[in-house]
Amino acid sequence: MPAQPLALQGGPKTVTATLPEHHRWGREELARLTAMVDQPSLFYSKGPQCGALLEEFRKTYPLRWAFPTSSGTAALHVAVAALQLPPGSEIITSPITDMGSVIGILYQQLVPTFADIDPHTYNLDPAAVRRAITPKTRAIMAVHLAGAPSDNAALAALAREHNLILIEDCAQSWGAQFRGQPVGLTGHIACYSFNEFKHVSCGDGGIVATNDERFGPTLAKWGDKFYDRNPTADARNPATLAPNYRMSEPQAAVAAAQLGKLPAIVAAHIRVGSRLLARLRAASLPGVALPVIDPRDTHTFWFCLLRLVPAAFRASRDEICAALVAEGATASPGYIPQPVYRYPVFRNHNFFAGSWPVREAGLTTVDYRQVSCPVAEAILADSISLRIHPAMTDEHVDQTADAFAKVVRHYAA
Repeated sequence: MPAQPLALQGGPKTVTATLPEHHRWGREELARLTAMVDQPSLFYSKGPQCGALLEEFRKTYPLRWAFPTSSGTAALHVAVAALQLPPGSEIITSPITDMGSVIGILYQQLVPTFADIDPHTYNLDPAAVRRAITPKTRAIMAVHLAGAPSDNAALAALAREHNLILIEDCAQSWGAQFRGQPVGLTGHIACYSFNEFKHVSCGDGGIVATNDERFGPTLAKWGDKFYDRNPTADARNPATLAPNYRMSEPQAAVAAAQLGKLPAIVAAHIRVGSRLLARLRAASLPGVALPVIDPRDTHTFWFCLLRLVPAAFRASRDEICAALVAEGATASPGYIPQPVYRYPVFRNHNFFAGSWPVREAGLTTVDYRQVSCPVAEAILADSISLRIHPAMTDEHVDQTADAFAKVVRHYAA
């Protein structure tokens, strides 16, 4: 039976199932917000909603010290500030991440350095991290991309070997597990996000948390102007400079209710992502490389990133992606348009009014125009992102897989 023409060529769309209406917020959030309106104060300190948020958070992530922040970016900045590193110190991180991972590093007058990533998991390659370590390296920031846990065992071993701090950026990986343990519990400090587009959300917000006694007692201060909220202390007598990244009680009310739903939300993402990969794997599509997931780990599929072998097709990645969209699939080329180090702000070292003080002071010789992570660059050039939505029905998932198979077979060289 001849293959049907692509939708781009006038053929029928493959994805005809509609995405059911999905309400992320409901009775649970409304109940907490209603209770919050009756409070005498919406300030975070001693606030019942922030307290409830931390209680729900610790059901999955038993971290002794935790501070709710205004965003995931803020959580990462607090984590970096808490390290108290001298200017010019280096923190190794992934070149495929959000700018939020590196903003705090730069604001603390530290130097983000980029190690290449694994071609199959899209997370930091421990061997590349080892090669990136210099006498100025003080920390590693592991980004658990798209719900896939990084190789925490190898990164933690490197951190121990070189006396480095391991920060886990868990913004995209709520519910993910490495060897049966939730991400964020291996490193020294963990950061999470409640951004609008994450698994759980209050619009914007985050949490920074730790079990490390070196950082825990002052963690909240680094997100609260270094004020001491102990009732017996003089709050407005800060010993050092710190930003204000406090979460408010309305944000916390929604986030706490969302965390109460975390197991069900994560299960829905896993159902959709696992079914999609199983269907694509069963299709045995030449020239398509699916993400590799260790069976001992739990991937929570914030989105699904897969790769194409360019030589296997007579069309570009972008043309294939456009054909997928025409078929009704929710697909986009790559993840971010280019590695972080290729953004204009990095290429021009334009971090502070057109300058980079630590470089001008001779505290670093890093030149981002010379940085190259070939694997990361290849992934962003040949990958396609497929949407994972918890409301997707099995029919919708199967049609998405069918659309992908139809398009790549049409363009096979």
